[in-house]
Amino acid sequence: MTTTNLTSPQTLLTNPAYQAYQMLHLGFTAAPILFGLDKFLNLMVEWPQYLAPVFANIIPAGTFMPIVGIIEIIAGLLVFFKPRIGAYVVAAWLLGIILNLLLIPGYFDVALRDFGLLLGALALARLSETFAN
Repeated sequence: MTTTNLTSPQTLLTNPAYQAYQMLHLGFTAAPILFGLDKFLNLMVEWPQYLAPVFANIIPAGTFMPIVGIIEIIAGLLVFFKPRIGAYVVAAWLLGIILNLLLIPGYFDVALRDFGLLLGALALARLSETFAN
């Protein structure tokens, strides 16, 4: 009977689960960092529109969004360096975003999209148990 070394570099590169891990690892590193940076620039979208009025009444969006940006950049870096932890942080962050969006009429489609992202972050967290250093 022949055994295969599942951790050899050659075997890893052809392993579909490892490929999925790598895609999610890269995606959940880059997306939070890019979106976090854009909280300062508003090049992709006017981010304050995504802040529920109940929260905007507590902290103005102009103050809140840069704080969000810093948190997202840190979360992306955490995913890069510690994906087992960072993926759960991103998933929790996405849950917070979803709850915020559900408080804004007309943003349920965006909340549903973010739910899909939350599932992806949880998949990364589970795959990290096998493939992260």
